[in-house]
Amino acid sequence: MINTNNLKAHSRKNRIKESTGYQVFTVVNTIIMILISAATLYPFLYLVSQSFTSDKAIIAGHTSLIPEGFNLDTYKYILAKGEFLMFYKNTIIYTLIGTVSSLLFSAMLAYPMSKTELKFNRVLTPFIVFTMYFGGGLIANYILVDRIGIKNTMGGFILPMMISTYYVLLMKSFFQSIPKDLEEAGEMDGLSKFGVFWRIALPLSKPIMATMTLFYSVMYWNNWFNAFLYLQDKNKWPVAYYLQTIIRGQGANDPDAVSVSLNIKSCAMVLTVLPIILVYPFVQKYYVQGMMLGGVKE
Repeated sequence: MINTNNLKAHSRKNRIKESTGYQVFTVVNTIIMILISAATLYPFLYLVSQSFTSDKAIIAGHTSLIPEGFNLDTYKYILAKGEFLMFYKNTIIYTLIGTVSSLLFSAMLAYPMSKTELKFNRVLTPFIVFTMYFGGGLIANYILVDRIGIKNTMGGFILPMMISTYYVLLMKSFFQSIPKDLEEAGEMDGLSKFGVFWRIALPLSKPIMATMTLFYSVMYWNNWFNAFLYLQDKNKWPVAYYLQTIIRGQGANDPDAVSVSLNIKSCAMVLTVLPIILVYPFVQKYYVQGMMLGGVKE
């Protein structure tokens, strides 16, 4: 029989004893993290509270973390407009299609870049990195989008930001960490290069893909500038651009808009960021792992 007393003694003997300095460091570090978290959360919680606070309380300067004169006038005003749901629908479509496209094309670019034996790879990688520092400029991009006929279309909104060089480099570093033996084994089983990428590399890349999903989805969801440049048809606007027009005061001639103008900005921000907050917990467990692995180089 196993002597439990010996096991407990062995466990206590092998347990790492924390020094006093390390314990102090842990306490101080915990306090600092709590303060940073509080400083990060406070502005958002303040905005949420302000969006539910009455106009009279805001005029009197009584806005705090607890709403005073609780009301839903701003939310009713925005949600009552039929076009708001249309803009939200546009944003969801743009975000889903854009994120999937960005992940696919970024991975297809990053994977061959991770192969040092690839012909012309020494030229390909610097050429792509070059785009991080130098671009054609706003006018050149606008002319290009107009000339290829995607202005005022979904493509005009998505294509100009489909691939981020920085994210591609993160994915490249992750692909480099995949053991070559697995890929060679796949080729021995009859897989083509694309088959190895699709059936081995991508399934092993869930952490970095989840991280990039978060980054790309936030980028598409919050983007309004491409809509400002390329989408003249109001029916194709994303919700971020619609709310941005509200914040700029385009509804100032509307009596209903004037009555809720004091907290409409906070309401707009809450409505914009809420979906991202709801999605984040599902990918959070992959976030740190993906960033750490994506930053490791051979």
